[in-house]
Amino acid sequence: MESNSHPNPTSASSNDIGLLNEKPLHAALKEWCAEPGDQFEVNVDGYIIDIVRGNMLIEIQTANCSGIRSKLADLAERHPLRLVYPIAGEKWLLKLPKEEDGRPTRRKSPKRGVAEELFKELVSFPQLMCNPNFSLQVVLIQEEEVRRYGGKRRWRRQGWVTEERRLLKVIESNLYNTPADLIAMIPAELPDPFTTADLARSMQIPRWLAQKAAYCLRQMGSITHVGHKSRSYLYTLNSVAGEKNEVAGSSGDVRTTSGRGA
Repeated sequence: MESNSHPNPTSASSNDIGLLNEKPLHAALKEWCAEPGDQFEVNVDGYIIDIVRGNMLIEIQTANCSGIRSKLADLAERHPLRLVYPIAGEKWLLKLPKEEDGRPTRRKSPKRGVAEELFKELVSFPQLMCNPNFSLQVVLIQEEEVRRYGGKRRWRRQGWVTEERRLLKVIESNLYNTPADLIAMIPAELPDPFTTADLARSMQIPRWLAQKAAYCLRQMGSITHVGHKSRSYLYTLNSVAGEKNEVAGSSGDVRTTSGRGA
């Protein structure tokens, strides 16, 4: 249940801990989210929080949200909590020179990220979307990924490793308050019942991502497994698609903006 009291930030030198290893993308998103009166890198309940805005805690995670799953679940039990997660809608690749006298090269990646990629991270804590204190803000961005040559042992990208990520532009921002907001991402023409192959075609995403989406939605109570078709599970949308408890005080609308976090 949402706490009516404001968090009690600790003003000790621990505020600087999060800044020591802060990457450019994280710092830029924190600046983009910031509003007058916000507090930054403060200690709440033993955790370093990126932004404290009144009684709301805002956490920015640029990758590997599973690593803070326990932190999010714990904080959301006592405080309104928003997770801000960026997805690269457009990406530029900047390769630093291998030699000191070389020149960097820059090109645009053909890959384009979409908001539905949120399910790659949400699969680690789907039931948290049912907590009235929790919300997810997905920020579609244009970014620059800086790579350096790490040697032949780095075989995955022919020796190139990511040095850092830089924010170039915020394209749009989507705020998801309830499971119903996520259901709204599914086009109306989805058959009933449906398989993950149907879901992939309807949402125009790879099937592996549709499988993660189906897992998340099932864990939230938004869809139900009703049978099989060949080797595939069949699902149906629930009549009330996993809305939150009335305590949430949310309209359940997805908010899309090109501005800062609300």
